[in-house]
Amino acid sequence: MSNNKTGFILKALLTAAILTVPIAGAAQDASSIPRIGLLSPSAASDPRTTRYFDAFRQGLREHGYVDGQNILIEIRWADGKYERLAELATELAQLKVKVIVTYSAPAIRVAKQTTSTIPIVMAFTIDPVATGFVTSLARPEGNLTGLSLMAPDLIGKQLEVLREIVPNVSRVAVLGNAANVGNAPQLRLAQEAARTAGIQLQLLNASAPGEIDGAFAAMTAERAGAVVVLADPMLIDQRARIAELASRRNLPSVGGQIEYAEAGGLVSYGPSFSDMFRRSATYVHRLLTGAKPAALPIEQPTKFEVVVNMKTAKTLGLAIPQSLLVRADQVIQ
Repeated sequence: MSNNKTGFILKALLTAAILTVPIAGAAQDASSIPRIGLLSPSAASDPRTTRYFDAFRQGLREHGYVDGQNILIEIRWADGKYERLAELATELAQLKVKVIVTYSAPAIRVAKQTTSTIPIVMAFTIDPVATGFVTSLARPEGNLTGLSLMAPDLIGKQLEVLREIVPNVSRVAVLGNAANVGNAPQLRLAQEAARTAGIQLQLLNASAPGEIDGAFAAMTAERAGAVVVLADPMLIDQRARIAELASRRNLPSVGGQIEYAEAGGLVSYGPSFSDMFRRSATYVHRLLTGAKPAALPIEQPTKFEVVVNMKTAKTLGLAIPQSLLVRADQVIQ
């Protein structure tokens, strides 16, 4: 064999070896990238979920994680259909995700029923002790940890905000979703706050979008003077409809998420859900670096946002007190 031919073969073999090494290395790296599951009870088309998940990704970046590079995020959407959650949670478990991040009591309950070994981070939920998810905020035990959105006086503060705007209100409707296990502790706190404030409550249920109109008809029939919308994925998904019905029936309303006021509700008062999602990334980081869920205490909110929709106030013929406006984090004109 000539020296030229031998040299050509050696170059070809060397080139093949060089090209093969990065490919094998890339495959190995891809297989070792941790997968994180996101289980959402809501729809991908809802702008608020985009806001939440962007905040979650920002939190991950703060800890050095970039989706598609050194971490892979698998998202499953229930589109507001709670009956789909079990199937979606099973999909994530079968993918052998390292952590499942989810939010709201219905999704958390399903995730907990699906796996007792994969750590679950609650981006937010109603009182996880009262709902039976954990035995203690300080030492949650089991495979759950994360953040609770329910400060003990949250609904009491929402009633106070309503009283500032409508000082003479004496009967307030409370719209909840009995299909959500987080509904009961919210109602208990609402009743305690109402007794302290001397307000009579009218408790109403809407477990599906088709029941919302009937709930508002009952508010009118019972002469409610205002309405509190409890935290629930289905109800916040239907926030524009709820805000419209409240305005049409001349009912001042308060919800717990900024998106409620943005959709036309009179006022929102509650923790920053986007900030809670960003903070949940810290839990993911600690779990990926060896921490156990039971060793990570559950956080409660310390920062609350007030958003006032002045357009809705004008529609309802209400004057918003200056004392509330100066405290507001956002005033929608």
